Amino acid sequence: MKKHVIYADNNATTQVAPEVVEEMMPYLTDLYGNASSIHTFGGQVRHAIDTGRERLANLLGAMPCEILFTSCGTESDNAAILSALETNVKRRKIVTTRVEHPAVLSLCTEMQQRGYHVEYCPVNHQGRLCVDALSKMVDDETALVSVMWANNETGNVHPIAQIAEMAHQHGALFHTDAVQAVGKIPMNLSKLSIDFLSLSGHKLHAPKGVGALYVRRGVKFHPFLRGGHQEHGLRAGTENVAGIVALGRAAQLAEGNMAEERTRVAAMRDRLESGLLRSCPDAKLNGSPDSRLPNTTNISFEYIEGESILLHLNQFDIAASSGSACTSGSLEPSHVMRAMGVPYTAAHGSVRFSLSRYNTNEDIDFILEKVPPIIHLLRDISPFGRDQ
Repeated sequence: MKKHVIYADNNATTQVAPEVVEEMMPYLTDLYGNASSIHTFGGQVRHAIDTGRERLANLLGAMPCEILFTSCGTESDNAAILSALETNVKRRKIVTTRVEHPAVLSLCTEMQQRGYHVEYCPVNHQGRLCVDALSKMVDDETALVSVMWANNETGNVHPIAQIAEMAHQHGALFHTDAVQAVGKIPMNLSKLSIDFLSLSGHKLHAPKGVGALYVRRGVKFHPFLRGGHQEHGLRAGTENVAGIVALGRAAQLAEGNMAEERTRVAAMRDRLESGLLRSCPDAKLNGSPDSRLPNTTNISFEYIEGESILLHLNQFDIAASSGSACTSGSLEPSHVMRAMGVPYTAAHGSVRFSLSRYNTNEDIDFILEKVPPIIHLLRDISPFGRDQ
């Protein structure tokens, strides 16, 4: 018997780990004090925040004083980018990529409207960054280079260490959106020239509503939120204590389970990927087969709409995601697929499967059993047609 839901959409959000729930619950019930209070009841809450900060710092290879807690990855991205621009007011240029998350791209678009010059590094057909092109974009007018560590749709991992050094050669700051990478691949920020790193708790088995921003010691930071003295005066607002405790525990678990991500989870991903490519004609991998996250595969099934595939998968309680978004009644391929030059007939049929340590080989068996008949059925009724 299969479980109720086979969840293969972990790049969207993750199951909150039972150990995380257990550790955060007291801070939703009995330990409700304000960490800013001087009494003992508040002091024990302050200690919990400090512990969460230390645990997250350990996962990142950072110092606790470099960790700033936020509400989510989007806030962290925005805070980093705006701070970099406000502390480098004489520089009016941003360099980023065409495959960033909307949390970065939308803000860059707004900054263009405010008079900043933004250059977007292209990618090749596998979604790999054109590093030579990026190197020509970064110059002495550049305030910030922002490049995601790993892509949320393809799982591609970018050469962050090389790009960070490139930014610093021109006196620019470097930010990476590492929302998908944290907890999946090893990091040691003490050995890298990264100025800002964004992450989100709900991508590594903590709850939604908590994130963090790494700010390298010595880097000037302009607060995004102003008010009280919380987070050493760098991020105002009463702390989400339960969320911070949860993120700290999730980071501790991720550190202990990273070897499993690179072995067992990667093996399941590879078996799923090879099985689908073998059993489904006109299917192709989107992304690099080499440098990518261990849990992610993105496959295009030509001549079919991805949303239709997902609806049929949903009937079997299989949760995955599509690289397309339905807007105003018309299906629009994702900006990542477009940047990679994926053909129209394939871009519409892209499906991302993203696994976690909670997936099993039985899950993979069930997906491999159900997907090929769905693809065959949809091909027979596809409005695209093989000759179009």
